[in-house]
Formats: sequence, C-alpha cells, structure tokens
Amino acid sequence: MASRTLSWKNSEKPTKLLAPSVLSADFSRLGEEIRAVEAAGADWIHFDVTDGRFVPNLTMGPLVVQAARRVTGLPLDVHLMIENPDAFIRPFADAGADCISLHQEASRHLNRSVQAVKSLGLRAGVALSPSTPLQTLDWVLEYVDYVLLLSVNPGFGNQDFIPNVLVKARQLRDLIEKKSYPVLVQADGGINPETIAEFSKAGVNVFVAGSAIFGQPDYRARLRLLREGAERHP
Repeated sequence: MASRTLSWKNSEKPTKLLAPSVLSADFSRLGEEIRAVEAAGADWIHFDVTDGRFVPNLTMGPLVVQAARRVTGLPLDVHLMIENPDAFIRPFADAGADCISLHQEASRHLNRSVQAVKSLGLRAGVALSPSTPLQTLDWVLEYVDYVLLLSVNPGFGNQDFIPNVLVKARQLRDLIEKKSYPVLVQADGGINPETIAEFSKAGVNVFVAGSAIFGQPDYRARLRLLREGAERHP
C-alpha cells in the first residue's frame, strides 16, 4: 500500500498545513463538504474517530473514511480516540487513510502500534491528551512522523483551548529540533483565526480546525485567513 504525497519529506523543513476536521462538517452532504474545503485550499482532511469508551462520544468508522477517499485525493488523517486502536489500524488503512495517530494513553504497546501503522506504508502519529506529559514519548519519538497535541479534552468539537498546551508545544518543538528528528507537531482543539498564530509561534506545523472552517459562509476566505495566521511564524 503506497502512501500518497503528504507535503513533507524527511530532508525538508515542513510547511504549515491546514487540516479541516470533518467532525464539524454537514454529514448529510459530506462529499460536497470535503470537495469544498479541498477546492478552498485545505492540505489534509482530518477524521476524529471515537468509540464512546476512551472518550464520552461516538463518531465514525472506516466506512466514512472510505467514502471520503472516493471524493478527494488529499491525505486523509485519522485520529483514533479508541480503547483498542491496534484492531482498527488495518481497517482504516484499507479504507484509504494516509496518516493514523494513536493515543499514548490507549496503546498498551505503543512502539508496536506505531510500527504496525508504518508497515502499511502510512505515516504514524502519537496523540497526547492535554494532561499527558511529553516524557511519555521519550522512547518512541524517533519512530513517529508526527505528534498530535490535544489542546482540548478529547471527544467533542467547539471547545476553548487549554492555554498551557502552548507551553507543551514549545517544549516538544525544542526537543524535536535538539534531536534533529523529522517529526511534525500537530494541534487540535480551539484553533481559529484568533488563536492560530499562537499555535504557530509555539512550533505547531499541522493545524486541525473544525467549526472554524465548516459551517462558515466562505471556506476559501476562512482557510486563507487561517493560513495567514499560521504563516506569520515560519
């Protein structure tokens, strides 16, 4: 299974990438929504997958990703907020995912889970909830392609972000640069035109935004505004 072009290579400094989260899209016309944000300039499409157990909400499964794969060539980024992520790596890969992030808190054998994602030709990420310390990544950071920092408590959209996650992002960026690892920092939660510059300044590369994009009157203008804020801090 070949991975698609994901807008970064190990030898290149990563750009700032915008990843609209379909959790905030109109599911009655999901294909149209995905095509619209792609046409408006999105870089990735983000899927928040929850099971009602790891977090108190139930969202979507591989069939939604499979449907999205039929309407877009953009990288599909799947965030597994579920209790048994290993059992769903292959189903989401087969559905067309390009990137899969697993929660450190939910993976009993995190290194093995990361390698399982990579063995399928996908980019592997590790996600951390707001109160999970960076030290839990000490022995796996060198093997991952990106780290997803939750800046809200996981499970629901449209929350205000937790400010001390910006400190966490800066510390993670410093660690990545000190080790010279080709790892992206992704953030999800409370990202909008008013906050995105703060996340970018803290070292975030990939910005997941839901209600700040979907449901807005002009997707192109909204993505342009977000990108301007993100690129204010290279």
